[in-house]
Amino acid sequence: MTDVHRVDYTGEGLSELEVAPTPWQQARRWVDEAVARSRELGDVPEPLALSVATVDPDGRPNVRTVLMRFFDERGPGFVTNTESTKGIEIAATGAVAASLTWPSMFRAIRFRGVAQTLTREEVTGYFGSRPWASRISAWASQQSRPVEGRADLEEAYERYAAQWPDRGNADDVPVPDFWGGYRVVCDEVEFWGGRRNRLHDRLVFTRVGEGSLDDPDAWQLHRRQP
Repeated sequence: MTDVHRVDYTGEGLSELEVAPTPWQQARRWVDEAVARSRELGDVPEPLALSVATVDPDGRPNVRTVLMRFFDERGPGFVTNTESTKGIEIAATGAVAASLTWPSMFRAIRFRGVAQTLTREEVTGYFGSRPWASRISAWASQQSRPVEGRADLEEAYERYAAQWPDRGNADDVPVPDFWGGYRVVCDEVEFWGGRRNRLHDRLVFTRVGEGSLDDPDAWQLHRRQP
């Protein structure tokens, strides 16, 4: 067995007395604190890094990390090539799970539910806010598909860059038909707070009715053992 580096988690955890009345309010609080810490201390390099899990036709899981680009009372959202592996698996099952993890803060949020396709207006609005080079890359990459080498990617990038040069406008590059995004419509939201001696806090909001993440009547809170 290799040497094990052990860290005793010294987080503040989360108690029933401290947790917000809805999963949206608690998640918003933690996300804002992670973003603030990233700016102030620099030890949360990507506070909006979202791990997204899907399942293939055989029930085997896939997980990858994207960036959370939408977040409101409807749930966390991300953008992607909809013809990628994640897009194909979401289209087949609709099942999705996602998590935000901040090791330096000893905190994580887990979301479980189904994927809802973002509207074209939401996608177009966000696409225009991306840097020009990122918009070109969306065209150049046939996400998840095999490629012979880096040179093929660079050649595709240069070809699209020449087709749609940077003129400083949001509509310099059209939105690809295959580019879109999803929102996680949650059935469960778990807040994990690391504590000493591995006695971590896990407070879970489970859906019990219709409503958004900010509807207190739609959720029931309980604690899980670590």
